[in-house]
Amino acid sequence: MSEAASPNKDPQPAPGPSHSPAAAPSKVSDSRGGAPFTLVALALLVGAGGLAAGGWSFWRLQGLQGSLQSQSSRFESGIRSQLDSLVQSDQRLRASLDQLPGSAELDEQRRILGVLQGDQQRMSQRLDTVLGGSRKEWRLAEAEHLLRLASLRLSALQDVNSARALVEGADEILREQDDPASFAARQQLAKAVEALRSVQQPDRTGLFLKLGALREQVAQLQPLAPIFQQEQAPAVAGRWQQWWEKISRFVRIDLHADQDIRPLLSGQNLSQVRLTLDLALEQAQWAALHAQPEVYRQALKEAQDVLAGQFNTDHPQSAALLKRLAELAEQPVAVQAPDLAPALATLQTYLQRRQALEQPQADGSAAGEGQEARP
Repeated sequence: MSEAASPNKDPQPAPGPSHSPAAAPSKVSDSRGGAPFTLVALALLVGAGGLAAGGWSFWRLQGLQGSLQSQSSRFESGIRSQLDSLVQSDQRLRASLDQLPGSAELDEQRRILGVLQGDQQRMSQRLDTVLGGSRKEWRLAEAEHLLRLASLRLSALQDVNSARALVEGADEILREQDDPASFAARQQLAKAVEALRSVQQPDRTGLFLKLGALREQVAQLQPLAPIFQQEQAPAVAGRWQQWWEKISRFVRIDLHADQDIRPLLSGQNLSQVRLTLDLALEQAQWAALHAQPEVYRQALKEAQDVLAGQFNTDHPQSAALLKRLAELAEQPVAVQAPDLAPALATLQTYLQRRQALEQPQADGSAAGEGQEARP
C-alpha cells in the first residue's frame, strides 16, 4: 500500500514562512464551530414555520368543518320540511280521492249531464224560434205605428217631409221581412211615397220669420198725417200761447176737400192702432205654422186695412210694408196632402192574415211541448 493511504503517517510540513504555533489551531477551531450553529438556527426557523403552517391549516380545517356542519344541518332541515309538506299533500290528496265518487256514480252523472245538455239545446232552439217570431211581430207593429204617425202628421200639421220619411221607414221594415204576402201592402206604400214626393212642402218657418220681421217695423210706422213739432215757446210766453200749442196738435187744415177727412191719431190711439196691426201679424204667424190658409189670409187682409186706413201710404216705409203684406198673402201655407188610409188598411189586412196563419202553428208547437213534458 502507498504511504498516502496510511492513516498513521503524518504528513511532512511544507516549506514556507515561519508561523507562530498558537495562531493556526485557533483559526481552525473558529471555522469548525460557526457552521453547526447556523444549521441549528435554520432548522429552528424551518420547524417554527412548519409549526405555524400546521396550526393555520388546523384552524382552517376546523372552520371548514364548522361550515360544513351548519350547511348539512340547514340542508337536513330543508329536506325535512319538504318531506313534511309532501306528506301533508299526500294526505290531502288521499282525502280528496276518498271523497270522489265511484265509477258507477260517475257513469250516472255523465248520463244525467247528457240528458240536461240535450234539454238545454232544445230549449234554446225553441227560445230562438219564439224570439225570432216576436221580433218580427214587433217590427211589423212598428211599421203600422209609423204609418199611423205619418197620417197624423199630414192631417194635423201637413208636414209632408216627415210623413214621407215615416212611410219610407214602414216600407223598409216590410222589405226586411222578405214575405211575398206583403206585396200588396208595399205597393200601397210605394204609391203613398210617390204621392208625397210630388207635393211641394210650403216654407212655414220662413213665413213665420218674415212676418216677425214685419212686426218689428210696425213700431216705426208714422201716422196718417205728420205731427208738426213747433219750437218751444220762450219762458215769457203767456198761457194763451201754451194753450194754442196744445190745441194745434189736434187741428189740421186740409186743402183737398174731395178727400175724406179723418182725425189725427193721438199718442194713445196711435199705440192702439199699432197694437192692432201687431196682433193681426201675430195671428198670421200662427196660421202659417198650423197650415190654416183662411185664417192666414184674413189676418193679412186685416193688417192691410189697418195700414192703409191709419197710416200714410205715401210714406216709403208704409208703402213698402203694404206691398210686402200683399206679397206674403199670396204665399201658400197649406197643401193638398195625399190620403194614407188605403196604405194603412192594406197593411192592417196583411198583419191580420199573418196572425191567422201563425196561430195554428203556435197551438201545434204548444201541444207538442206538452206531450214531450209527459213522462
